[in-house]
Amino acid sequence: MQLRDIYKSDINRDINGVIKVAQDDEHSIVQELSEYVITKELRRHFNTFLNHYERSLEQPTDKIGVWISGFFGSGKSHFLKMLSYLLSNRTVGGKKAVAYFADKFDDPMMYAQLENCVKVPTETILFNIDSKSPLTKDKTAILRIFAKVFYEHQGFYGNDLKIAKLEQFIAKSGKTEPFQKRFERINGGSWESSRNSFSFFEDDIVAAMCEALGMSETAARNWFNGEEEIELSIEQLVSEIKEYVESKGKDNRLLFMIDEVGQYIGSDSDLMLNLQTIVEEIGTKCGGRVWVMVTSQEAIDSITKISGDDFSKIQGRFNIRLSLSSSSVDEVIKKRILAKTEIAEQLLKQQYEKNHQVLKNLFTFSHAILDLKGYAGEGEFVETYPFVPYQFRLMQNVLAEIRKHGNSGKHLSNGERSMLSSFQEAAQAIQNKDEFALVPFYLFYDTLHTFLDSSIRRVIDRCQDAADHHDGIEQYDINILKLLYLVRYVDDIKANVDNISILMAEDIRTDKISTRLEIQQSLDRLVSQNYVSRAGDTYTFLTDDEQDIAREIRNTPVDSAIITKAISDIIFGKLFVSKKFRYGKYDFPYDERIDETVIGQLTGSIALHFITVASEIYTMDDSVFRMKSANDNEVIIVLAESQPYFKELEDAMKIRRYVKSKNVTQLPEMIQTIIRARQNQASAHEKRAEELISAAIVAGRIYVAGDKLMMKVSSVKDCVERAMSVLVESVYTKLGYIRKNYDSDADLLQILNGSKQMTLAGTESPNAEASKELLQYLEIQKERQLPTSMGDLQKRYQAIPYGWREIDIAAIVAELIAAQKLVLKYGGTIISPSDKKIIDYLRKKTEIDKAIIAFKVAPPTALIKKCREFLSEYHNCTLGAIPDDEAGLIRYITEKFDTERAVLQGRIAKEYAFSAYPGKNVVENGIKLCEKLLAQKNDSIALLKKAVELQDDFLDFSEDISDVDTFFRIQREIFDRAKAQTELVNTEKEYFQTESDAIAAIAKIKEILAMPKPYKRISELPELVQTIQNGYAKLLVQKREEVIGEIQAAMGEIHQTADVKQSDIVQRADAAFIEKRTAAEHAEKLTTLDAMKIQIGNIRQQYLQKLLVVAEPNIDTVTMNRSTICHTMQLKSEADIDQYVAEIKKILLQKLDGHDVLHII
Repeated sequence: MQLRDIYKSDINRDINGVIKVAQDDEHSIVQELSEYVITKELRRHFNTFLNHYERSLEQPTDKIGVWISGFFGSGKSHFLKMLSYLLSNRTVGGKKAVAYFADKFDDPMMYAQLENCVKVPTETILFNIDSKSPLTKDKTAILRIFAKVFYEHQGFYGNDLKIAKLEQFIAKSGKTEPFQKRFERINGGSWESSRNSFSFFEDDIVAAMCEALGMSETAARNWFNGEEEIELSIEQLVSEIKEYVESKGKDNRLLFMIDEVGQYIGSDSDLMLNLQTIVEEIGTKCGGRVWVMVTSQEAIDSITKISGDDFSKIQGRFNIRLSLSSSSVDEVIKKRILAKTEIAEQLLKQQYEKNHQVLKNLFTFSHAILDLKGYAGEGEFVETYPFVPYQFRLMQNVLAEIRKHGNSGKHLSNGERSMLSSFQEAAQAIQNKDEFALVPFYLFYDTLHTFLDSSIRRVIDRCQDAADHHDGIEQYDINILKLLYLVRYVDDIKANVDNISILMAEDIRTDKISTRLEIQQSLDRLVSQNYVSRAGDTYTFLTDDEQDIAREIRNTPVDSAIITKAISDIIFGKLFVSKKFRYGKYDFPYDERIDETVIGQLTGSIALHFITVASEIYTMDDSVFRMKSANDNEVIIVLAESQPYFKELEDAMKIRRYVKSKNVTQLPEMIQTIIRARQNQASAHEKRAEELISAAIVAGRIYVAGDKLMMKVSSVKDCVERAMSVLVESVYTKLGYIRKNYDSDADLLQILNGSKQMTLAGTESPNAEASKELLQYLEIQKERQLPTSMGDLQKRYQAIPYGWREIDIAAIVAELIAAQKLVLKYGGTIISPSDKKIIDYLRKKTEIDKAIIAFKVAPPTALIKKCREFLSEYHNCTLGAIPDDEAGLIRYITEKFDTERAVLQGRIAKEYAFSAYPGKNVVENGIKLCEKLLAQKNDSIALLKKAVELQDDFLDFSEDISDVDTFFRIQREIFDRAKAQTELVNTEKEYFQTESDAIAAIAKIKEILAMPKPYKRISELPELVQTIQNGYAKLLVQKREEVIGEIQAAMGEIHQTADVKQSDIVQRADAAFIEKRTAAEHAEKLTTLDAMKIQIGNIRQQYLQKLLVVAEPNIDTVTMNRSTICHTMQLKSEADIDQYVAEIKKILLQKLDGHDVLHII
């Protein structure tokens, strides 16, 4: 069956696929009304609108704004036009517009609602805003457009407000017909045909005005020549609109229906605010009798760039918002064009049943962003055939992108090309094919080409001409080029070979493999002839300017060394970035090489070498690479030739170099845009090259240690790591000697202090083989009399064939030191395993070359014997108690004398720090002897020699320290008591001036305490202390009696002074004195008793003063202390006495002044 026969309606009929609001001939209107399809989406929109509109018929409303949005070709203009036809309900083709919709609604209630709405007399003003726009598009342009169409609707000349206002005045005067007849009689032409040139007919117009309106010639001519502009405010215009509507009757409605408002306003907030104010004023003043309906390619919130309250107000004016999506267009196309006959439906169902799996495989896109897909099932296949579902959505994007990028003519912008027309013409193009045919996407180009910019058509035409003359291009290539143009600006689908194969599918029986090959060959021809550029696996249509630039780029030379460097950057900078190869716990540095050139610094003993197609040895046979990999200790990977990575990078480098050679910022903006796009292509080439290099490595030949490896891997990382593992195992043959690895300095410290010490025999030492290997090397060095540093050992055992880790080498040496097989010398001194710096000497790069590793030397037997004899005598023990082996003896000496030094240091810190005890110099000498001996503890022989050397000093010290030990054990308490007694006496020595026995005893005590060795005389101290204590006790008794006497005298004086009424004061005084007497009886210090005498005097004076004041309360009594009157003075003559008495008299008179009585206490 030919495809023309599968459709219900003739595929070649005129369907008027593009709806223009200005196209209002009856034939077009009848077809539009007859074939209009109410989709599910449109049904919702009709319902929403009719609900709002019907309510406005019953009660006034200010919600009269309708915003209809949808993408280009979505049917929004058609929807607006249908509303215009229906609401005005004009008669078309012999019946009312509403009648055409009688069978279009699936809900009778909705049709009844529509009929109710159209019963009201309604006038519609339908127009495209751009076609009515004034030449000057300022912020009042919307207002002037509204005025123009409103006046034109009334029959006035809307292009000039002056004429419109004249006509309005004449109409209100009821003189329109007389005026027009007078003008036609005078002028010869009709008023309607002449008013657009009214300035040329001054006399005729003036004469007509005089005759028809009864104006004077002067008044008429003044109006005609008046130069003042006619100003029209929004308020004034809306008032006129309201007046007009009311003049038509109480139910009459007027609808302003404006197409493409969004495109006209763009981002101009002034225009948007102008529209908002007009709609707001109409809504407020007209109460729902005048409506404003607009269409836009964007939703209202996408159009406006206004924020805050203003934006909210605009949205409020257009509270009825209807948005048309692509699904509506799809449904219209399927119903108006693609509806099938019953026979065709059965045939297509059979076709789908046979080929559904083929169809599923045929339409699977790669890297598609949009949900582009083939047929979901049998129903969709029947509905959309010969199209594929993805084409509806993709074509919508193609149309939008072509318009956006300025490669379309004005016709496309004005809506002269629609989805409906494109799909009809595409279907017509294959109408003579059978039921296996499909519409390839490139056919849509032919439905658009007459509306495209000439620069695009030129490219296609030039390619067509080349194909006609067999000039490197074939006919098939033209279709590919057309397709590439269509998808050029669509980001949702990548123009690679796989996707192009899908888009070019023109038959269900298509062989994808052969089609893919044919397309690839076609693309190669188009690229070679400069019609298409390639970036990675993506192909792009080139305009004339782009072709010129592409040609210059192609002729830009690039050195192959630069490309090789780029390959190395990708391999070592992205695909395998690690600078060391990790093998278990080992990190092996390796040299990086590309085509026999070292990249960066030489760092290791092994290498990773990649051979590219640019290498001179690329074509060598396996034997060459085997030999080279063995001799140079390297992995050689020869990249597979099947991957064109070199070409990708060459293309990228050409673009980069071309851009560098241009002063891009000085070029025209269009050229700058092309260059930026080429830079993006360069990035795509580089990305593609990375993918191809990765594939070339995985598929490449691999040679390691003289062998060719056969591996199946999926990634560069796996490939390299497996090859490098083989290399490590082949080169570092003694790596396995290390069976236990260490991780930190703490591990080494544990080895050195014995907690992790390993023996060299049996299974206890996992690194026994490594230890033996190291000892053998040191033995050879010893025979050669060559010193070996820790640095020498690190270099040797990190290199081939060992490859040991630096910390593991240090750990082996530490084990041997701990096992007393080796010693470490630094600055000629053997370093003890317990020395904190030994880790630095084993590992620190700045120290290892100074640290010498040598075999440990055993001390002579005679030296051990002498040392044991000394220690036996010194520690007063049998010879058997002293170890006879070197290790035991060394340990005995270090432990014993370290302990002894600590004890002596503790005595200095505890005993001598707070008191000058005798023997401090002996203790300090003992500490020095211990330190001299222990300073040699790192060298066994030196330690034993030093012990023998210092034995006499130690034995002398032993005798001296015996007296010191006895002192602290027995005599210190006596010493401390004597010292305390002398210190007490020193504080009260003035009391002992007459005590000769005590003074002599004190002198003797001080003499003994000051002796450096007082040990033999300390026995004298108790008796001398007793002598001092006896003398002190006698003085204490005497002083106590004096104080008690003072207390008795004071109590007596108070008793004598007080009268009977003052007994309470006397009692308090007695209590105070009794307390002091008790304290005196228990006082143990002379100074304490002396202080009491002063306190007793003060108490006496206080109570005497109180007694005198209280005894005579009405008499102003002042008291004075006797001691303040009579001061110490030597009187040698009568004159001295007189002067002294006069001074006393003066003081007494001054004190008595102003008082009744002066009482001397």
